[in-house]
Amino acid sequence: MRHEAMAQTERLSPAFFTKIGLAPDWAPQLFVVVDTEEEFDWSGAFSRENVDVSAIAQVGRLQQVLGRYRVRPTYVIDYPVAVTPSSAERLAELAVRGECQIGAHLHPWVNPPFTETPGRRESYACNLGLDLELDKILRLKEAISEHLHVTPRVYKAGRYGFGATTAEALEWLDFDVDASVNPRMDFSPDGGPSFELLDAGPAFFGRRRHLLELPCTTGFIGAARRVGATLHRAASARWLEPFHAVGLLARSGTLNKVMLSPEGNRFEEMRDLTEMLYRDGLRTFSLTLHSTSLKPACTPYTRSWSDVESLIQTIDRYCDYFFAKLGGRPSTAADFYDQLHASRPDIRADEPSPAKVRRANVER
Repeated sequence: MRHEAMAQTERLSPAFFTKIGLAPDWAPQLFVVVDTEEEFDWSGAFSRENVDVSAIAQVGRLQQVLGRYRVRPTYVIDYPVAVTPSSAERLAELAVRGECQIGAHLHPWVNPPFTETPGRRESYACNLGLDLELDKILRLKEAISEHLHVTPRVYKAGRYGFGATTAEALEWLDFDVDASVNPRMDFSPDGGPSFELLDAGPAFFGRRRHLLELPCTTGFIGAARRVGATLHRAASARWLEPFHAVGLLARSGTLNKVMLSPEGNRFEEMRDLTEMLYRDGLRTFSLTLHSTSLKPACTPYTRSWSDVESLIQTIDRYCDYFFAKLGGRPSTAADFYDQLHASRPDIRADEPSPAKVRRANVER
């Protein structure tokens, strides 16, 4: 089962996924996915020593706001969060009360086994080869089960490091949902995958059974959004960097790439993105943020408590818009997976995964 790392751009073409068509009268659904992780310097080197998770103590404010709208976030947690008693106990308590769901989030550089040399390319788990990537996700899943007493069904790769090997590993390990794909984004200059050709619609993937891909909600707004991918790529050319062409397009209202996240995006941008994608037929919207943005100076997005409060207020305004104005409904990635399986008889029934077959053989 030895695989070399592959060219992710090629393997993550639209043909890799099977699109899910939802009826126009399907109520728009909102998912909140929180990348729940250790605190580290985003501009620094990847170190195995950065395992502080004190920001988890601040999730109460987020829970308070989301609770008003009956939104249950999915905290996709990484290894330091899972094995640190204070953070594991806090999140397990929320899960037991039914106020959230727990998923898995792989940061390879702080997740055993530690056989690779940490670096930028190695920070994308899809570059590690199937054996090591699978082993790290397995160790993470076991840690979550041991310390939080839940079995994670949802996976999100740290730094969006999802590739063909990731898909295979998730099948082996009996996950149901991946939330790693960030449409219209290209991380290949940094050594990561490219999702430039993908959109924000939900899709299936998998060889033996249907796993759900629930991407981040990223897309283009502005007068030129219909040619957004081509124009944005052209404006991003290295020779245009001194002219700040991408910024000029955004400020002029011509083209702006927006992510449904309060980190670096204004409420108005998030609203406009939602309305444009809704008119295009999208009915699944995934709002994402990092747990570390709930504590000042842990991410570039919140340098002060005032910034944290502004981020929380943006989430509050967006939820009010989504449910009161758009007529949306709260959901979770795992619940949406179950909903699809219950309502779509055409979905291929689960076949025994290699992991289940292996366990059955051992039990005999």
